[in-house]
Amino acid sequence: MKNRIIVAAVCVPLLFVVVFFLPPYIFAGVVSLISAISAYELIFSIGTKRNDRITIYSVVSAALIPVGAYFNITEHVFLAVLLILMFLLFTEAILVFKKIKPLTLEHLLIGIFGGLIIPLMLSTLVSIRNQPEGRLIVLIPVISAFITDGGAYFTGVFLGKHKAFPRVSPNKTVEGCIGGLVAGTLALVAYGVILVYSTPLSIRLWALFLYGLFGAVFTELGDLAFSLIKREYEIKDYGRLLPGHGGILDRFDSMVFTAPVIYLLVAILPAITVLKGAS
Repeated sequence: MKNRIIVAAVCVPLLFVVVFFLPPYIFAGVVSLISAISAYELIFSIGTKRNDRITIYSVVSAALIPVGAYFNITEHVFLAVLLILMFLLFTEAILVFKKIKPLTLEHLLIGIFGGLIIPLMLSTLVSIRNQPEGRLIVLIPVISAFITDGGAYFTGVFLGKHKAFPRVSPNKTVEGCIGGLVAGTLALVAYGVILVYSTPLSIRLWALFLYGLFGAVFTELGDLAFSLIKREYEIKDYGRLLPGHGGILDRFDSMVFTAPVIYLLVAILPAITVLKGAS
């Protein structure tokens, strides 16, 4: 727990610096780096690193998707990267077919998942940051994911008694799940209250309540989804870059699900808008 708290104490201030004080392209670069490392950790940790070129293709692809989001051409970049990655992956599979270490459909799909799907989901953070008042709005999925995770963890540690999904996530409890949902939901309402009194923006607290609820649900789903992969491939963590957390993917697994759902809610049901006449 000590290492977990120390890492959070260091990373959270850095995140605020990147979001509020550095140019948007730095934030896009950080998301690109996170996506690339996540792709590598996924491919390497589950034992499908049969071909170094496959890993390189997926990692480079993962790094490019958030760049497309920064330039507001996500669809075009995604389609181009998809076509190139599919060409490279299947070319490799054809060349090594029936050899000592063939590339199976499973290996190819993992490369696509790591190189395309994960970065596409995470790149919604960049799209949110590009919007008007994006510095404030992009904190919504961050707060949702991190507070839900933290609330679930600490509630589970101190109050957890009943296992929720013992075969998928042995340490997750019913109490922890409930604590995460409550913490994630209330955190976004509290964030909205802070914005009401500190900015001239129009804030819909009821919409932020929905953001919090849906964000918390998808945060916990994301955590369970990547735990399912761990159980299937019998691994403990995806990496070791973050003491107490594991790898980058261990820390951002829930964000893979949370960021897109918040992105959709922001588009459909804006909770933070500029007041008419406000500068």
